[in-house]
Amino acid sequence: MTVMLDAADVTRSPLRTAPPTWLVVALACAGQFLVVLDVSVVNTALPSMRTGLGLSEQGLQWVVNAYAIAFAGFMLLGGRAGDLYGRKRMFLVGLGLFTLASLGGGLAQDDWQLLLARAVQGLGAAVLAPSTLTILTSAVPEGPARARAIATWTAVGAGGGAAGGLVGGLLVEVLSWRWVLLINVPIGAVVLFGAARRLAESRAGDGRRLDLPGAVLVTAGLATLAYGISQTEAAGWTATATLVPLVAGLAMIGLFLAVEARTTAPLMPLGLLARRSVSSANVSMFLCGSAMFCMWFFMTLYTQNVLGYTPLEAGLALVPSSLAVVVGSKLAPRWMPRLGARVLAALGTLVAAAGFAWQSTMTVHSSYLTTIMIPGILMMFGAGLTATPLAALAISGAPPEEAGLVSGLVNTSRVMGGSLGLAVMSTIAAARTEHSSGGTARALTEGYALVFRTGCGVLLAGTLLMLLWLPRRISAE
Repeated sequence: MTVMLDAADVTRSPLRTAPPTWLVVALACAGQFLVVLDVSVVNTALPSMRTGLGLSEQGLQWVVNAYAIAFAGFMLLGGRAGDLYGRKRMFLVGLGLFTLASLGGGLAQDDWQLLLARAVQGLGAAVLAPSTLTILTSAVPEGPARARAIATWTAVGAGGGAAGGLVGGLLVEVLSWRWVLLINVPIGAVVLFGAARRLAESRAGDGRRLDLPGAVLVTAGLATLAYGISQTEAAGWTATATLVPLVAGLAMIGLFLAVEARTTAPLMPLGLLARRSVSSANVSMFLCGSAMFCMWFFMTLYTQNVLGYTPLEAGLALVPSSLAVVVGSKLAPRWMPRLGARVLAALGTLVAAAGFAWQSTMTVHSSYLTTIMIPGILMMFGAGLTATPLAALAISGAPPEEAGLVSGLVNTSRVMGGSLGLAVMSTIAAARTEHSSGGTARALTEGYALVFRTGCGVLLAGTLLMLLWLPRRISAE
């Protein structure tokens, strides 16, 4: 790791020519692809993980949430660290930590070892992810070229989340569940080598210290909240086992806001949220993430637990959705100049809401075409259209010295919304399944269908919020 950090400083030498833009974009997108892939790649492997390590239903949820919560909670810290200490340096540190944790998770022998490795993976991803977007935007001048670069970054990230089902299913079917984590090791090593040699260093900070107490408080608060929500499945909303973590989580988040208001070098300057483009885009991203993040989780469970698909078949079933999110992300920058960022974000969210409504009509004997493929395409095409204008709006409202922070905030809002949304949606599904009078397959289907109806409602509320609050165009700020 020392060698890589030294290499980061060497790139500052004027004797080294700047790397070509396409290479910078490729390396940044490769890092983002790995980060987002690991949010979803484990979904198709969850039944196999449960068999191999004896995980409980709640344990399965935490295989996903241990990663997502660490990812979301420390991403602001990762964004600020990139601004202060160098984006390339943090890219290398984050990717190195992510790769090592992937190796540990793939070799885990007990459930706690797997959950710990997933949390460390999330920490590495939190350091890595903000740098990917900031490195990209620093290398591409503002204008249509940057919009295309952001769209490529969005498409690759969305494609990573979408491809997770197929990649995970293929690896589980051909090898074992362990390879959904071990596959990151050779890929991470190649990207590390290329980034260490070819990326140029950049920073925009003034040497201020990092707000570590703020990072710990927001991460602990989020994790405690998610744990409290997950407890409602077994204990109910009024039980002590539920209320104590919920109150403690809210208290820690409140304390985090108090610390940010008083510290001289806050992790998240509250004044930044006074910018309309930043605050509105991040709230919108949070709402969209809370619904869309759950799509892959519950679709995978539905195809395997109800329709009887194998892990590979479940992954293949979601390939059209994977392609749809990439198409939506690539079309977004072409449509933004004509429709405006606000209208395009709202339109994409409305399309996704239509897909969620359609998906909620699922039954025990539904056909692939009408209950998986078409609604899946709508959900993910809408997600692809929405992400690019929201990210572009948020970043347009930030000064250069806070670009990494805002990049981290955008990702934080999406993943934080997703992790809390997953906890809430899992509870909703479990409660509906428990009170169903039908057989196991029917009970599970009713629970999953209720999740998609709820997600549709969240996205409709998000559409209205975007139309009322988002700036009309990026140039409006």
